[in-house]
Amino acid sequence: MIEVKNLTKKYGDNTAVSNLNFIVEKGKIYGFLGPNGAGKSTTMNIIAGCLAATEGQVLIDGHDIFEEPKAAKSHIGYLPEQPPLYPDMTPYEYLRFVGTAKGLRKADLAEQIEKVIDITQIDDVRNRLIKNLSKGYRQRVGIAQAMLGDPEIIILDEPTVGLDPKQIIEIRALIKTLGEQRTVILSSHILPEVSAICDYVMIISKGSLVASDTLENLSNYLTGDKIMDLSVRGEEGKIRMALNEIEGIIEYEITPSRDDDGIFDIVIKSDRDRDIRESVFFAFSDLRFPVLNMVNEIITLEDVFLRLTTDPDEVREDALQLRENLIVEEFDADDDEPDYEDDEAYDDEDEYDDDYEDGGGKDDKDDGDYKPLFK
Repeated sequence: MIEVKNLTKKYGDNTAVSNLNFIVEKGKIYGFLGPNGAGKSTTMNIIAGCLAATEGQVLIDGHDIFEEPKAAKSHIGYLPEQPPLYPDMTPYEYLRFVGTAKGLRKADLAEQIEKVIDITQIDDVRNRLIKNLSKGYRQRVGIAQAMLGDPEIIILDEPTVGLDPKQIIEIRALIKTLGEQRTVILSSHILPEVSAICDYVMIISKGSLVASDTLENLSNYLTGDKIMDLSVRGEEGKIRMALNEIEGIIEYEITPSRDDDGIFDIVIKSDRDRDIRESVFFAFSDLRFPVLNMVNEIITLEDVFLRLTTDPDEVREDALQLRENLIVEEFDADDDEPDYEDDEAYDDEDEYDDDYEDGGGKDDKDDGDYKPLFK
């Protein structure tokens, strides 16, 4: 459906997007993630035909977005982060204007307007001025305009930013409905939102694509082996003997629980393709050792995102800066009498009172009296 080849966008010496390559298949909801400044919006604007690329190619259903813009754009509905609305129009007037601009006429135009109004549930506000609508309804109007022309691809840039929890739930449900019949590309900073909605995840960092796969595959790739957390009441020696007999366990670590004597916390690493939960349960059941807790560790999208987009050098620099700040704060805390003579702000004796605690500014009299600025 969409094929991006060697896409690059430069602003002078700054490279916003660097040699991007990916394919968007038909009938899926794609989550497009990245830190601020990673190049997400730039990439989306280029795909939608709103921004020229420095190098590379974007094919929409076989049409080059730069060489055949009209044919390529006919397949795309786009909602930027700031919906392109006209506040002094009503939703119906605005949709009629957008539909006409997209080439829809008469009966077809009227039919599609009613269809998108029904899907986005904005019928109750169709004749109110857009400037008087809540942000949630304005987002719905923005999504409705993206749907006009019945495009196969819907691109949504941060569609739930600034919405309240109820509106977010409603917009998420709407996006899932759109994904049943269309290809959807969703840019969002809300990682649980992407986890709940999207079939496929693309992560971009510093203008480059660092991951493109299902969330499950990304999690498996990063974890390698399965990790299980276990709490068991019993004898440590017999617990070790039982674990040694279970196939699929690579290694384990046992530590006495801090909460209760006789309980041991166990971390088990096992083969990724083997489920050992039943074997573990029955092994301790035979020993009559109660299993108080058994949880498989799950890598979340947040874990994947941070792992792939965090620069180790930046983390090291942040840690060093934090350590330096703590040292400075500790030094200042030990200094009971700050030496204001060393501060440039207090070098001019003519501008400040000797009694520093009494106030701040010189009054308009020539006698040199001072009055506090703050009471």
